[in-house]
Amino acid sequence: MNAPESPATPRRRTSALAWLLLVLLLPLAALLAWRAWQSERDERRAADTQDRIGIEALQQRVAILRQGQQAQGKRLQQAEATNRLLRDELLAMGQRAALLEDSVQRLADPAQDAARALRLDEIELLLAQGGQRLLLAGDLQGARRAYGLAARLLDGLHAPADIDLRQVLADERAMLDALGQDPRIVALARIDAFEAGLDAPAGPAAPSKDTTAPAPASAQPWWERLATRIVDVRRSDALLVVDAGERAAGLAALRLELSLARTAAERRDTAGHAAALARVRALVPRLWPASATRDARLRELDAIAALPLKPELPTLGTTLDQLRLQRGRLEGDHAAM
Repeated sequence: MNAPESPATPRRRTSALAWLLLVLLLPLAALLAWRAWQSERDERRAADTQDRIGIEALQQRVAILRQGQQAQGKRLQQAEATNRLLRDELLAMGQRAALLEDSVQRLADPAQDAARALRLDEIELLLAQGGQRLLLAGDLQGARRAYGLAARLLDGLHAPADIDLRQVLADERAMLDALGQDPRIVALARIDAFEAGLDAPAGPAAPSKDTTAPAPASAQPWWERLATRIVDVRRSDALLVVDAGERAAGLAALRLELSLARTAAERRDTAGHAAALARVRALVPRLWPASATRDARLRELDAIAALPLKPELPTLGTTLDQLRLQRGRLEGDHAAM
């Protein structure tokens, strides 16, 4: 009788089969893994290559764009230089055309050029006379007439350079029309009025601060009344002149100082005018007692001393200066030709 098989035999067969399958499957799995890794590596290399190619293409495009931009900048610079050269040539042609036109006009009508020069001489003379009559003689109406005649002569000139002269002359004439009376004439009139009012009474004297009033003549003794007829007693520090001779001399000195102030005003001498009026102001308290009239006279002297003697004309002579400058340029251009 055969003995029964042991149960360990099927287990051994199963484990051997498993090991055999494991040995067969491991190389296959390794091969599959290696192929997967290789394909992934190839894909990465291809992607890197494509990225590198794209970057290089972009760099090439950027370089091409920079080259185009530089070329465009050079073209713009050349075009700007060409335009500048053309503009300079056009300006030179315009100046040459103007010079040719001026030469043709002179050749065509030399008498017209001489008449224009004569007219400009007359305008310059009238403007100079107008300014001198105003500043030296205070003749405002004469200055206005001289400037009006100059404007009429200037209206007869039709050159383009005369437009600015007409405008400046119109501004000066408007300034003269808006100007009032000459300040020197105003100051002289005020001095004359002050001198004419010197003979007017000075009004009641102001009350004195001294409380000891002299006794009336009827209350004085006979010997005091007799002494007052022989000797005049008064304070030594009093400014007021009482003696008739001294008062007449003071009035003469005051009128002399007024004459000096009038002469200084005629010369438009501001310092001499103020000094003479200051001396007049110092003489007034010695000739009249303290009163409202004396205070008014002192205030009038201060007002006269504060008056200006010269008219404020900052733009006077502008047309004359511009005319002389214009004629100097024209003479220089003629000499250059």
